[in-house]
Amino acid sequence: MAAVHSRAARSAGAALDALASARPESAARAAAELGYSRRLDPNALAEERFDVVHVCTPNDSHAEYAARALRAGSHVICEKPLATSAEAARTLTEAAADAGRLGAVPFVYRYHPMVREARARVAGGATGRLLTVSGQYLQDWLLGADDENWRVGSQAGGPSRAFADIGSHLVDLIEFVCGERIVRLAATARTVHEQRGGHPVDTEDAVALVVEFSSGAIGTLLVSQVAPGRKNGLVFELAGTEESLRFEQEDPERLWVGGRSASQLLRRDPDQLSPEAARLCVVPAGHPQGYQDAFNAFVADAYAVTRGQTREALPTFADGLRAAIVTEAVLESVRTRAWVEVSAR
Repeated sequence: MAAVHSRAARSAGAALDALASARPESAARAAAELGYSRRLDPNALAEERFDVVHVCTPNDSHAEYAARALRAGSHVICEKPLATSAEAARTLTEAAADAGRLGAVPFVYRYHPMVREARARVAGGATGRLLTVSGQYLQDWLLGADDENWRVGSQAGGPSRAFADIGSHLVDLIEFVCGERIVRLAATARTVHEQRGGHPVDTEDAVALVVEFSSGAIGTLLVSQVAPGRKNGLVFELAGTEESLRFEQEDPERLWVGGRSASQLLRRDPDQLSPEAARLCVVPAGHPQGYQDAFNAFVADAYAVTRGQTREALPTFADGLRAAIVTEAVLESVRTRAWVEVSAR
């Protein structure tokens, strides 16, 4: 993720000053490959004030490094999950507010123009009253028992893996587009491989949820990192009383709009889109935009806010806290096998 962040920072006009990593040799290699002027010890970097610090470390250290950067006076962009507990995420959110510093979390799928178009249609009333929602986020990179990663263990990755890692994106995207919060959920989870590479696995490979929204709308969500052939299958579909909307992240240039008498595919064309969707179109219609473009737009918005400008719907630490709250509700439901009320904050 440091490479993705670095490309986005450079695109936004940043000077890549300093990089730190746990091992000096990896810091030297990454600094050279990514174009940073200096390589620092992590503790030294955390104590120095920068315009913006990007935290791209393993999950269990996000809260510590983000908090230290805030104390040093830096604005912070922290990878998700913001923290491995809602309590720690709340502390960070309050710390950023108290310090008057921006804390941002890269829920970057908000920055696909056709996602903004879907949101504008919902907000403008074109979809009518929300009835149902379905969503899925499917990957296959941990399909086999020999597929290993630091995220599979709760010590570095936190108590949730599949949901905290990618399910949080799905929930953020759906709540963002619908303009509604999930208020109740019932979840079940499965760990397919009890061991990976000879080591026990204590996090989930897949999660299924039934959800209720504040308006009474209902939905189902499926999250999996063991779905063969799915590389980044992030999809949501919502049905209102007037129309349905479907977005697929692997084909982000279009939005399906369903009506009872006719349906249509809206292609990304800034001349035909809502103002916020058009703002995010950085290449002409017919020239595909993708994930890195969305990430670049997120970082550019974050930097603009640090300069005192305003940007609509920038995901902040408050959104990272929301993801942590929903994650804990999911884990509680899995544990108790019961419906769980989701706290508002």
